[in-house]
Amino acid sequence: MSSPIPSGTALVTGSSSGIGKSYAQQLARRGHDLVLVARDAARLEALAAELRAETGRKVDVLPADLGVAGDVERVAARIETDPAITLVVNNAGIGTGSGVTGGDLAATMAMVQLNVTALTRLSFAAVNAFTARGKGTLVNVASVVALASEAFAGAYAATKAYVLSFTQSLNGELKDGPVRVQAVLPGYTRTEFFDRAGIDPARLPADMVMPVDDLVAAALKGLELGELVTIPSLRDLDKWVAFEAARRALHPELSLASPAERYRAA
Repeated sequence: MSSPIPSGTALVTGSSSGIGKSYAQQLARRGHDLVLVARDAARLEALAAELRAETGRKVDVLPADLGVAGDVERVAARIETDPAITLVVNNAGIGTGSGVTGGDLAATMAMVQLNVTALTRLSFAAVNAFTARGKGTLVNVASVVALASEAFAGAYAATKAYVLSFTQSLNGELKDGPVRVQAVLPGYTRTEFFDRAGIDPARLPADMVMPVDDLVAAALKGLELGELVTIPSLRDLDKWVAFEAARRALHPELSLASPAERYRAA
């Protein structure tokens, strides 16, 4: 059964472009006030002015580089101290075309800082603040590569697998409480991401690249439907249900007092 996303203020990271910008636009049109977070202050101010004029909503701008620990703490403090915030969208993230062998270590570590460390810190802020307030929703934007790590070089897929696993773990911790969580797994999406990652989007099959507004609209619909994990491209939901059932079927044999027969000496 579908239920509307509760009103309030939404804080969206990476909101100056791409998926984050579309979240900001669509949430404002749904009646949310906003706190926009990204590095590019000029872009944020332009988007804020556009949304105030179009929707009449209150839109605050919070410029921050989530690759810098001090800036992450400033955003966390806003979540923790602003009781109007009822929704946090952890969207900010980067990729790198670099693998591990001969790869760019500095770029990889910067990616881990943004995709994993900053997201974890802001999730802690959101979950604890929302628990104290008795309501709130946390959306963590992962990627379908979390389910296909072997197809991608380097650590990008691993960072997104962390986001998925972390969100599932949070859901288990928060089950039956007032705080909701959702992991969104986009596939290829028409944004600036590919340029920043050094990937030519023209090389991607057109039928695999989703328009960003369609992606976000699907993610919001998944949130309304109460989904923990939303994969906007997935036609057959039974495949995900079967995948999760197979994963859970492993649980009874993941930790036993003796090795499996195939590992025992003859």
